[in-house]
Amino acid sequence: MRRLPPALAALLLVLLTACSTVPTGSAPVQITEAPARPAGPVGIEPVEPPADATPEEVVRSFVVAAASTVAQHPVAREHLVPEAAETWSDEAGITLIGPDYATVTTDAGTVLVTGDLVGSVDTRGVFTGSAGEPFTHEFVLTEVDGEWRITNPPDGLLMLVPDFERLYDARAAYFVDPTGQRVVPDPRYLLTGEAQPTTLVQRLLEGPSPALAAGVLNSLDGITLTRAVTVSGSRATVDLAGLGDRGGADLAELCAQLVWSLDQVDDVSSVEIRTNGEPLSAAGVPAVQRTDDWAGFAPDSVPADADGHYLDAGRLMTVDGQPAPGPAGDGAYGLTAAAVSADPRMSALTSMVGTTVTGATTTLLAGPYGGELAPILSSGRLSVPTVAATRPEFWVVRDEATVVRVPASGSPQPVNAPTLTGQGRATALQLSPDGVRAAVVVARGEDTVLLVGTVVRAGEGPVALRDLREVAPALSSVVDVAWPTAGSLMVLAGDADEGVAPYVVGVDGWGLTDVATSGLPSPPTAVAAAPSQLPLVSAGSTVWQLSGGTWVTLIRGQQPLPGTEPFFPI
Repeated sequence: MRRLPPALAALLLVLLTACSTVPTGSAPVQITEAPARPAGPVGIEPVEPPADATPEEVVRSFVVAAASTVAQHPVAREHLVPEAAETWSDEAGITLIGPDYATVTTDAGTVLVTGDLVGSVDTRGVFTGSAGEPFTHEFVLTEVDGEWRITNPPDGLLMLVPDFERLYDARAAYFVDPTGQRVVPDPRYLLTGEAQPTTLVQRLLEGPSPALAAGVLNSLDGITLTRAVTVSGSRATVDLAGLGDRGGADLAELCAQLVWSLDQVDDVSSVEIRTNGEPLSAAGVPAVQRTDDWAGFAPDSVPADADGHYLDAGRLMTVDGQPAPGPAGDGAYGLTAAAVSADPRMSALTSMVGTTVTGATTTLLAGPYGGELAPILSSGRLSVPTVAATRPEFWVVRDEATVVRVPASGSPQPVNAPTLTGQGRATALQLSPDGVRAAVVVARGEDTVLLVGTVVRAGEGPVALRDLREVAPALSSVVDVAWPTAGSLMVLAGDADEGVAPYVVGVDGWGLTDVATSGLPSPPTAVAAAPSQLPLVSAGSTVWQLSGGTWVTLIRGQQPLPGTEPFFPI
């Protein structure tokens, strides 16, 4: 397994207790006060190729030389023939391979490198995981002054995963959900060092990654950075041009994007925004801003009353072992799955949906939390319903093929998901807390994989689910999925031999890490997670929560409570 990056490592710690990016020459503005990379070496720097090295040794030394923070990678260029050294670009992205790669000298005298292709990082720091294919490159070498040198280096950097994890930090560039209620994480991988704050702001100015772009807003669009971001003590100072007369909600979103993004940088806890050298002065905007000033945009806020729920013999239950209020808690509907929506303004549970099965028909019921439910949709099969915090609407998958959304006060409406049918049978779908992404479990023959797509909205018009892409291809038998944060997933996956187990992984597929199964009576069958909550699973027809690295009963010191299909209101 790959080591969890810092953001996910912090998440896993909670769960268990609960360039520069890739260098680029196309920055939106010319900033001369800070280099794209640190001016001098940082940490362990590679060395020049050893004298009298064999072709295989030269190739391996070249791979090691990618792990440098020095601009232009001069040591890596020393491994190349002069012509290649002049034309090779270290700014064309990073190809990541596992550390256990092989080098073999062929009969033709070339050196064939093969290894596990983990993925790639583009020039904006966006990671894309591989689909499981291997990495291969045949290096051609020739002698230069009696030493072997490479004539055909691959485009960009070829880097080992441990080196990448040592040199690059996982940071989120935050954009805004279409309702203007939350900032949405767009994972980026940035070179460590003093230039990181400047690079992170540049990534915000450039806009969201292609997969996310249609689902979010960017209030920094059209803004430029006049000079490098400076950090003094715990304060980052950002000088912008192009703000004009921005104010109100637009300015609030802009500030929230900057403050929440820069708050991730080591030692930064406050931000001062300037415009053309002068402090930003606007009503409602503090001179020095912190995330507390924009807490309403928090990416992982949760309602105060969002305690876990589950089902027991058709009754809706809460994690304290008590029936939920109303007829759903009395078992009047014989529910097989449910979801509950909360009003963030009142921090109260407001509406809910649930499924019930009669013969070959599954019916979706809807109504107020604690009140009477009425049927609104029937089909042969409906997935477990899901809801996001930003809109009062529920989503289900009908007959493993059609995505349907059900507004809290409206009739069911289809979601345009043109590529879903070609992916396979959709057995589960869960919206991210911000409602901008959807995780979908899809069955393809004997395999069941995890996809993540972007929810695209056109005002009050049609809604689409686009850019479905596979994450965590190493997990080929996915059972269920949940969102512990807006930027990460908790996945149940496994096979008949090893059994189902929980994992956490970044929304982009980086940082797949297993989660403990100790304490569980049997492999888990369903998972629930939400920001700042202890994850829940059902196992052996009982419900468990993860605490201190062990799955424990809902009521400590008592027998496990019977139940299935746990979930959190949101």
